[in-house]
Amino acid sequence: MNILQNKVALVTGASSGIGRATAKLFAKEGASVIVAARRTKELDILVEEILQAGGKAKAFAGDVKKESYAKALVEFAVKEYGGLDIAFNNAGTLGACSATPDLTLEAWDDTISTNLSSAFLGAKHQLPVMKSGGSVIFTSSFVGYTIGMPDKADYAASKAGIVGLAKALACEYGSSGIRVNALLPGATDTAMSEKFGNSSEVLAFVKNMHALKRTASPQEIANSALYLASDLSSFTTGTAMLVDGGVSICKT
Repeated sequence: MNILQNKVALVTGASSGIGRATAKLFAKEGASVIVAARRTKELDILVEEILQAGGKAKAFAGDVKKESYAKALVEFAVKEYGGLDIAFNNAGTLGACSATPDLTLEAWDDTISTNLSSAFLGAKHQLPVMKSGGSVIFTSSFVGYTIGMPDKADYAASKAGIVGLAKALACEYGSSGIRVNALLPGATDTAMSEKFGNSSEVLAFVKNMHALKRTASPQEIANSALYLASDLSSFTTGTAMLVDGGVSICKT
């Protein structure tokens, strides 16, 4: 039996990368999936792929920085599928990637809004409709948690904030039987990661940072999201779950 059978799952940032891989995996494992992102065309293609594979999915495009969209997504899930069991708040940005003295307040606010505030807004509307057994997952990062990196002040602050948010909500909703966790990927082969650099020298450097001496595929991170979404992690809440190929412990 598929481990997400009869579950309703919401995935933000689903148009590419980790979100896209996770949406397809959730659907493969039996969930009815709402896929969310800004790009309508990419979402429609994803839904078609899921449907052709025998899964269930519907798209709802919008901007995760807006509370009206967070609210509408939950209402859409309830209307279309009767409820919400799993929310993977995955949408995010790398931010400005600039030295702190050059980082504008506008750029800072945009990164915080996209990464951290969107996670808060999502959970704010998702949690009240969830029943016992529900799972909320946030995509954080090892950056700002186990490792600091230059030119990443906005990104690190937003991702570290997500860990604190997950811990607070895990305590707040634990007695309701709802679990809240943060997923912390290492370097992953996505279009967004190319902003960090895609030259052979940069890629070799990034791979060598990890104990496994490679980067992850989106599917590998999706597998860990599936664990947190399913009853396999029924006693796991409030965690900052590193899925980082050992980058947090590697010194060689």
